[in-house]
Amino acid sequence: MENIELKRFWGQVKEELISILPENVHPWIYPLEVSGYDKGVLTVVTGQMMGRDLLRRNYLEQMNHALQKVSGEKNARFVIIYDENAAKVLKKETEKIQKKISENNLKEMAMENLSNMQSSSNLNLKYKFENFVVGENNEFAYKVAKAVAENPATKYNPLFIYGNSGLGKTHLMQAIGHYTIFNNPKLRVKYTKTDDYVNDYISNSRKTNNNIENMSKFNRKYTNIDIILIDDIQFIESKMKSMENLQYTFDSLYNKGKQIVITSDRVPKDIPKLTEALCSRFEMGLMLELIPPDLETRFEIIKKLANDNDLEFEEKALLYIAQNFFKNVRELEGAFTKVCAYAEITEQPLTLSLAKDVLKCNSAENEISFDKIARVTASYYDVNVEDLKGTARGQKVATARHLSIFMCREITNQSFENIAEFYSKKHTTIMYAYEKVKKDKETNREIATAIREIKQALKVI
Repeated sequence: MENIELKRFWGQVKEELISILPENVHPWIYPLEVSGYDKGVLTVVTGQMMGRDLLRRNYLEQMNHALQKVSGEKNARFVIIYDENAAKVLKKETEKIQKKISENNLKEMAMENLSNMQSSSNLNLKYKFENFVVGENNEFAYKVAKAVAENPATKYNPLFIYGNSGLGKTHLMQAIGHYTIFNNPKLRVKYTKTDDYVNDYISNSRKTNNNIENMSKFNRKYTNIDIILIDDIQFIESKMKSMENLQYTFDSLYNKGKQIVITSDRVPKDIPKLTEALCSRFEMGLMLELIPPDLETRFEIIKKLANDNDLEFEEKALLYIAQNFFKNVRELEGAFTKVCAYAEITEQPLTLSLAKDVLKCNSAENEISFDKIARVTASYYDVNVEDLKGTARGQKVATARHLSIFMCREITNQSFENIAEFYSKKHTTIMYAYEKVKKDKETNREIATAIREIKQALKVI
C-alpha cells in the first residue's frame, strides 16, 4: 500500500474502532500510528506501553473484527508494537518544565511552548537528542546541533542541514527545539514545514479588508521568536512572493541575533529556482551534510528498537537487517518493523532464519551493491574487478576505478568511509576520485556517456 493510501485506510479503521470500542478506551486508540499493512496484517505502533498491553489483553478481538469489516479480509488482524514510551517522557519533561517555571517565574511562556510541543503540527516527542543514535557518519552534525541548542545564535547561524530523505535532518532540527523548550523556556521556538509557511503566507496575503492586519500578524508570528526551525526549504523554490517574504523573515531574525535552522535535501546552489538572495543567506552560516549511517550505526539503531520492544532476538538477525537496508534510517526501521510484526504474530524470537524469510524479497540481493557496481564498471572498460580494488595504474584501469567509486557514491549514497573500505583505499583517495568524475562529467562527453550506459546496465535509469 502506498503511504497516502495506507493513511486513508488507517483513518477508516480508526473511525470504526472509535465507534465500537468503549469511550474509556479511546485515549489508547488515538495515539496509535500505522506502520504497514501486508498480507492482512495491520501493524500499528504506540508510545504507551500500558495502552499496548491493555489493547492486546482486552480488545484485540474487537479490533480484529473492525479491521476485517473495513478491509473485507476475513483473516485480517492487528499487531500492536511499542515504539517509544512517549507518555512517560512527557510526564518527566512536564515535571522538568514546571520546575523551570517555579524557578524563573515563566509560567505563561513555558506552558505555551509545552502546548506547541504537544501539537500535531509542531514538535514530535520522539525527535530528541537522547533518541538520536550517534555514529561516525553523523557525530559532527550531532555535536553542532547540540552546541546550537545550548547556545543559540552564537557560532553557527544560520545552520543549514542537508542530505537525502530519512537520514535524521528533521530529528536533529526538532531536537534543538525540544532541548531549548525544556532547558531555556524563556526562549520562543517556532518549528514549521516550508509548505506550511508558504500556505500560511498565501492565506494571509490575500486581498481582503483585513489584509494589512493579517500580514502584520503573520510577520509577527515568524519574527517575534528566538529560534526558527524551517524544514524542507527546497519546497519554496519557484514561489517568488513566499521567497521574498522569507527573505524579510530571515533578515529580521538574523539582524536581531536570533537563531535560524534550515533543512533541505540538497545544498542551496542545487535548488534551481531559489533566489540568489536566499541562496547567499543560507550559505553564510554553517552547512552540514548528513550521509547514510554506517553498518555499526545501523545495527545500534535497530538494536535499540528491539530492546525498546522487549524482543527476544539473535544479533545475527539484526546484523542481517542492518547489512541489507542501508539507504536511510526510515527504510531500515521499516524493515525491522516488518520482521518484528511477523515475530510477534508467530510468537517466536527474532532469528536470522526469520529475518531472511520475511525480507528475502527486499534483501541486498536485489539492491545495487558496491560489488555489482564494480563488476559492471569493470566489464564496461574490459578490466578485472581485482584491478579496480588493487594498485594497477594504467589509464584505462584508473578511469574505471574512479568511475566505479563515483557510481558507488551516487547510486547507493553510502559514506566515503564505507566505499574506501570496499576498495581498500584511503578516505581522501575516494573523495578525490568522486570529485574528479563529478567535475569531468560536465565537460568530458566520454565520461558522461560511460556514466549513462553503466547506469542503464545497472537498471537505475
